Amino acid sequence: MEAMNLEPNNTRRYQRQEILPQIGPEGQARLAASRILLIGVGALGGTLAELLVRAGVGWLRLVDRDLVELNNLQRQVLFDQSDAEQELPKSVAAARRLGAINSSARLEPVVADANAGNIESLSRIGDRAADLILDGTDNAATRYLINDLAVRDGIPWVHGACVGVSGRVMGIWPGKTACLRCIYPEPPDTRELPTCDTAGVLGPAAAATAALQAATALRFLVRGATMDGGPGLVSLDVWEGEFRKLSSGARPQTDCPCCGGREFPFLSTGREDFTTTLCGRGAVQVQSAGRRVEIYLSTAAERLRPAGVVRTNAYFLRCRLNDPAGIELTLFPDGRLLVQGTTDPMRARSLYARYIGT
Repeated sequence: MEAMNLEPNNTRRYQRQEILPQIGPEGQARLAASRILLIGVGALGGTLAELLVRAGVGWLRLVDRDLVELNNLQRQVLFDQSDAEQELPKSVAAARRLGAINSSARLEPVVADANAGNIESLSRIGDRAADLILDGTDNAATRYLINDLAVRDGIPWVHGACVGVSGRVMGIWPGKTACLRCIYPEPPDTRELPTCDTAGVLGPAAAATAALQAATALRFLVRGATMDGGPGLVSLDVWEGEFRKLSSGARPQTDCPCCGGREFPFLSTGREDFTTTLCGRGAVQVQSAGRRVEIYLSTAAERLRPAGVVRTNAYFLRCRLNDPAGIELTLFPDGRLLVQGTTDPMRARSLYARYIGT
C-alpha cells in the first residue's frame, strides 16, 4: 500500500479552503505570510487559535497570564486533564497542542499579562507590527487597551466577548470602520456586568463566538488593503439560536475620542490597574504598575520557604502560606503575583508587599 504524504506543506492540507472563491490560492498565501497577536488563550482564544492554525496562518503569538485548571476544561478546547494536573501555563499548553495540529505554523507562547507597559512590544512580531490582533480576553480594561493601540498604530483587530449563553463580535479596521470607543466611548462599570462567576459560560456559546471571530479574522487577512468595511457589532444567543446586528460600525465616528480625537489614555502606564480580580478564580492578580520587575524564582523560593510550603517549576513559584491560612501565592518571573483565597484587592496588595516586597 502506498504511504500517504503528510508533509506539512503539502498543498492537499488546504485544498478544501483554497477552492473557496473567498480564499483562493492568493488568499491562502496571505494567510501563510500573516503574523497575528492573540491576547488570551482561554475559551475564546483557544478556539480562535485552533481555527486559524488549521486555516494556515504563518505566525501566531499566544499571550496569556494564567495556568490551566480543571474547571477550564468544560469550555477551553485546547487543554486536557494532563495540562491541568501539570498546571501548565495556558500559552505553553496551547502551543504544544497547536504544533501537533500544524507543524508548519510558527507558534510563540508568551506567559505574561498584556498591559500598557508591554502591549506595544507584544504587537511587534519579528521585524514588523502584527497584521492582526485577536481579543481572547475576559475583561473590558484589556479590550480598551487593545483598541487604543490598534487605532493609534493602524492595526486591525477582532473583538469578542462571551458570558452565559451569549456572545458578541466586532471586527475593527482603523480608519475604515468604527472602533470600540465609537460605540462605547468609556468602559462599562465592571460592578454592573455579569461575569463567568455570576452567570457561568456555556461551552457552545464560547465556541460559536470564537468561530465568528475567526471568520472575521480570515476575512481581514485575506482581503487586506481591499477591505471596504467590517461586519459591525454582532450579538448571538446560542440557546435561543438568535443573531442580531447591534451596530453597522460602517465608518469611524468623528466625535470618537479615539478615532476623531486621537486620544489614547489606556496606553498610559499611569492608568494601569495595580490589582485585577480574576474571573472564576477567587483570586487577585497584583503587579507593579508602570514598571517592569524581573523575579528570580530560585531566590524568591528561598525567601518564602519559612512562610509556607513552596514548590517551583520553569514557569512559576507557588507557596501555600502558613499565615494567613487558606492563602496561596503564585509568583511569575515578570513579577506578577496571584493571590488565591481572597478577592479583596487591599488584602492582596498587603500580602504582595509583605512576601514579595518589590
